[in-house]
Amino acid sequence: MLQKTVDFLCEEIRDKLGDFKPQIGIVLGSGLGELADEYCDLAIPYSEIPGFETSTVSGHKSRLVFAQIDGKNVVMMQGRFHYYEGHSIHKVVYPIKVMKKLGVETLILTNAAGAVNPAFSPSDLMLITDHINNLGVNPLIGPNDDEMGERFPDMSEVYTPELQELTLKIADKLGIDIQEGVYMASTGPTYETPAETKLARILGADAVGMSTVPEAIIARWAGMNVIGISCICNSAAGINARTLSHEEVIHAANVAKDKFKSLIKGIIKAL
Repeated sequence: MLQKTVDFLCEEIRDKLGDFKPQIGIVLGSGLGELADEYCDLAIPYSEIPGFETSTVSGHKSRLVFAQIDGKNVVMMQGRFHYYEGHSIHKVVYPIKVMKKLGVETLILTNAAGAVNPAFSPSDLMLITDHINNLGVNPLIGPNDDEMGERFPDMSEVYTPELQELTLKIADKLGIDIQEGVYMASTGPTYETPAETKLARILGADAVGMSTVPEAIIARWAGMNVIGISCICNSAAGINARTLSHEEVIHAANVAKDKFKSLIKGIIKAL
């Protein structure tokens, strides 16, 4: 059903956009939505978009925001909907397909994550170099849309190497310290147990979270360039003795928001 409606939906959105054609898409994670408040030429609530869901998570405003940033046409998801909220994996990635159909060529994925690497600290930014799908599901299961992507897509370089280099250069130019690492996605909504944190580290993860991987898979399948950036908002269970909470996540994202916005704006300007 979603596959059949994406083209019709995009036509409805284009009618509202006029000549505006987005080139860059951004998915703003928990506590990172302020960029969309700063730049907003047109905002469409998810509740008004067929096939979109309203997020139930604090820190997600549930709007599709269109704006010009440094002369580039940008569409931003001000909040995402998650697999753990009870949505099918196909609904979770539906907005990425819509972005592709609207003309988006480069997708910037952001999230709030927990550090598995003990060298990372809350409010650090981490450039995602690769990911581990621990969700137990893949968004490409089911009939394939051959017009958008091939049946068996290569995932050797999900996160575009040239854009990783660009991101590091921009961070260096802005004086922003940025970590690099592998992101592992699990379903949530529980945080990891200490044993699961240990397993994640053994598997090669540097940070853990509950999103991003399905979106990255769909974007890569659809031929989009992908940048992934995590805001490290806490240490995963077992790294220290603290109790984990979503309030801590939002607090750390607020601490990091200025450098996060500077980095994203720098990337957009350089693209």
